[in-house]
Amino acid sequence: MVSRLLRLISVLALTLPLTAQAPLVITLQDALTRARQYGTQIQSANLNTLLAREDRVQAKAATLPSLSAFNQFIYTEGNGTPSGVFVANDGVHVYNEQAQVHEEVLSLVRRAEIRRAAAAEAVAKAKVEVAQRGLNATVVQDYYAILAAQRHFANTQTSLREAEQFLDITQKQEKGGEVAHADVVKAQITLQQRQRDVQDAQLNIDKARIALGVLIFPDFRSDYSVADDAQQGPLLPPLPEAQAKATATNPDVAAARFSVQQAEYDHQVARYGYLPSLGLDFFYGINANQFAVNTDRPDEHRQNLGYSGQITLNIPVWNWGATRSKIKQAELKQQQAQLDLTLAQRTLQGNLAAAYSEAQVAQAQIDSLRTSLDLSTESLRLTLLRYQAGEATALEVVDAQTTLTQARNAYDDGLVRYKVALAQLQVLTGSL
Repeated sequence: MVSRLLRLISVLALTLPLTAQAPLVITLQDALTRARQYGTQIQSANLNTLLAREDRVQAKAATLPSLSAFNQFIYTEGNGTPSGVFVANDGVHVYNEQAQVHEEVLSLVRRAEIRRAAAAEAVAKAKVEVAQRGLNATVVQDYYAILAAQRHFANTQTSLREAEQFLDITQKQEKGGEVAHADVVKAQITLQQRQRDVQDAQLNIDKARIALGVLIFPDFRSDYSVADDAQQGPLLPPLPEAQAKATATNPDVAAARFSVQQAEYDHQVARYGYLPSLGLDFFYGINANQFAVNTDRPDEHRQNLGYSGQITLNIPVWNWGATRSKIKQAELKQQQAQLDLTLAQRTLQGNLAAAYSEAQVAQAQIDSLRTSLDLSTESLRLTLLRYQAGEATALEVVDAQTTLTQARNAYDDGLVRYKVALAQLQVLTGSL
């Protein structure tokens, strides 16, 4: 009894892991979600956004007062006088222990640096969306490449069974003396070709899985399959609706538009070079010949701890045309940013028109491909009947089988083509 129980436990131990390791089935939405999680392009774009945010924080902080601690000891060579060798010092020993508050007063009204940093952050955020959509487009292509390969594999298996059936027919008819041995040879050659087609189809599935697996898994794996949704999906939206969505949500255009704003603020910042700067400094601490709050000597009592303030006005006079060059450079950047915006808008319209046309043609061809598949199926059936009746040759049967295989693949390719075109259109309009 105990031995039977142990054998049962061992059997369960062997079978349970196999059940737990069933192949993972990925849907398109699963693939997109995983790609956003593990895609290095998006992670890099997010890091650029964080960097831009810190630039904005630093630009805002530059307009606020700063506090620093100044610690200094100065030793001067003595020469028999109280101040020593250097007359600029008031003693042989000088101690500076001060807290300094500094404010660039005019920065309170100069906001272009902050606005420029905010525009740069907006550009970085838009580029995150650009990276996401680019990754989505790649995932869509790889996902449906697997789906097409899986359907082709199923078609090759069907063709293999048809070739086996035809070989069986030729062998039986040869035994009955109805056909020559050449028909059997032709059927065997066709069967071997179908076997190679199955191997190639499996290889294509493996390669397509590897390409997508790199994007959607944190480590290398290809033990998964994709859900077949080629028969599902919404109809093609009207072109004006697609154009409106694409124009409103396209991140490339948004990034270009924010780049134009950034270039405008660059121009304002460059013009600050013609304006004066007004600095306000407040010092509190010790600046004395003795490191003490008070100096107590028989001949002198002095308070060392105190404060002072200063106002500095710097007026730019001459810098060999550097400011004018910076302004000219900023104006050129403005022109370049405007050109980039125009190009982004044109590119969007071109990509949208191409994707919409592709989806329209793919949708229109599905019914025709379905009809061709039905006709090819009927043609093979009739050709086999004619062959068995002695009215058709083996070459005609093989040709009908090849035509049917091509029709099956063409129909599946047409379905996948429409799904890819529709998905790419959804990427452009922000629906995916």
